[in-house]
Amino acid sequence: MQEAISITQISKSYERKIALSSLSFTVNKGELVALIGPSGAGKTTLLNLLAAILPPSQGHILIDRQPLSELMDHKKRAKKIGIIRQQFDLVGELPVIHNVLAGRLSEWGIFKSILSMLVPQDKEYAVQALIRVGLTDKLYEKTSSLSGGEQQRVALARLLVQSPEIVLADEPVASLDPARAEDVLELLVKIALEENQTLIASLHSVEYARKYFDRLIALKDGEIFFDLPASSVTDDHINSLYRLKELS
Repeated sequence: MQEAISITQISKSYERKIALSSLSFTVNKGELVALIGPSGAGKTTLLNLLAAILPPSQGHILIDRQPLSELMDHKKRAKKIGIIRQQFDLVGELPVIHNVLAGRLSEWGIFKSILSMLVPQDKEYAVQALIRVGLTDKLYEKTSSLSGGEQQRVALARLLVQSPEIVLADEPVASLDPARAEDVLELLVKIALEENQTLIASLHSVEYARKYFDRLIALKDGEIFFDLPASSVTDDHINSLYRLKELS
């Protein structure tokens, strides 16, 4: 298997607080990996490091065996890495088509980007993406008028248009009710499999992590607590992961 991501002795500190401590692991191309663990365990920090939003305090991150620190060209990075969050990161006042086509911005020059605000460019990309996420009738609707589940589907359509090799999902369904959460998560995983993308998602729900992902990496207090195939994760593992420290 070819490595998509390699992390070696990664640490991240904020002033005196250690958010991540000496993490090392690899993720192969096409793997579906769920990050689980208590709040404050370091899941979002890890995803922000992988997205090059934050620099590590120590250690090395390789994407396709190339240092992430050298992947600073926005266009190249957009082809490698895409991110989706629980807040959707959409502009509510804009029609759906504009939010979806934001996935093309790294491909366009300034002139085409500005022109697209007036007359949507490469419209067929948006149409095809919205067909795949089941929102064909919402092309010109104001994005803020959609439900939370529909807005997250718009964010998925934007990722489809961007077409990155690696998708990082930070609590992508945390703000949705259980029925819509499962729909969106199923769609996220389905698209990753169809596009042969590597998917790393942080999740609150252990049940979803076990159901939809091949591998679970558990973080606790900024360290890897376990890293196992989903089928090998027992209730004892989960209970130990979320057990509170005994009060003395």
